[in-house]
Amino acid sequence: MISLPLTGVIDRRLLLNFRADVAAVNALLPAPFRAQVVEGHAIVGICLIRLKHERIKGLPPLLGLTSENGAHRFAVEWEAGGQRQTGVFIPRRDTSSRLNYFFGNQFLGIHHHSTFQVAEGGGKYAVAFQSPDHTYLEVEAKETTAWPDTSLFSSLDEASNFFRLGSAGYSPQATGCGFDGVALSTNDWQVAPVAVERISSSYFANEELFPAGSVEFDNALLMRGTKHEWQRLPSL
Repeated sequence: MISLPLTGVIDRRLLLNFRADVAAVNALLPAPFRAQVVEGHAIVGICLIRLKHERIKGLPPLLGLTSENGAHRFAVEWEAGGQRQTGVFIPRRDTSSRLNYFFGNQFLGIHHHSTFQVAEGGGKYAVAFQSPDHTYLEVEAKETTAWPDTSLFSSLDEASNFFRLGSAGYSPQATGCGFDGVALSTNDWQVAPVAVERISSSYFANEELFPAGSVEFDNALLMRGTKHEWQRLPSL
C-alpha cells in the first residue's frame, strides 16, 4: 500500500467551479454523500493541479515526481459518527503520470492516464487534457484582482473559506466496494481569483449527466507555490 503522508509543492492549482442543480447532482452521488447547497445550488468543478517534488514524507525533494493532474469534484456532505462532515466526492481523476495512474488505481481511487497540454506565463494560463475515453477539458484564464459579481459567493474570502473546509476528498475504490479518502493539508492556504476567458468540459457538457441548463460556470481560483501534505482518511 502507498505510504502516506505524501508531501511536495502545489506548483499551480486551478479550481474551476460551477453551480449546478441540486437534484441533478444528488442523482449522480452514491450514498452516503449528498450535495452541499450554496444559495440553492450545488457546487461542482474541476481541479487542475501540477504537483512538484511529490514524494513520501521523509524522502528528499530530488526523489519527488512532477505531474499534471485533473480531478472532477462535487462539494458534498455526509454523516459520520453522528456528525455532519464536508468535503468533495471525486468521480474521476486524470493524470499525466504513469506512476500516478498505476498506483492510484490500486490505492487512491480511479485514475485515467491522459495527455495534458499546458501553456502559462505573464499571468495567463491555458490548460487542456484529453483521455483515451474522449473525456476532455480546455480552459484559458488570466490572473485578476476582481471577484465576479455573478458568483454565488459574495467575495473571494467566502469562496476561499468554503473550498478550504472541503479538504477531504473521497473517490470510488477501483474494486467498486467503498470509497478511498485523502485530505489536503497546508499551513499556507492562499487563493486568488482568475478570470476564465474560455472553458470547455466534456464532462459537464454531457446532458446524460447534467440536463440542459442544469450547470453553469461560477468562478475560478488559483493557488501557486504551496507546500502541502496528502493524508489518508478512513475508507467509507
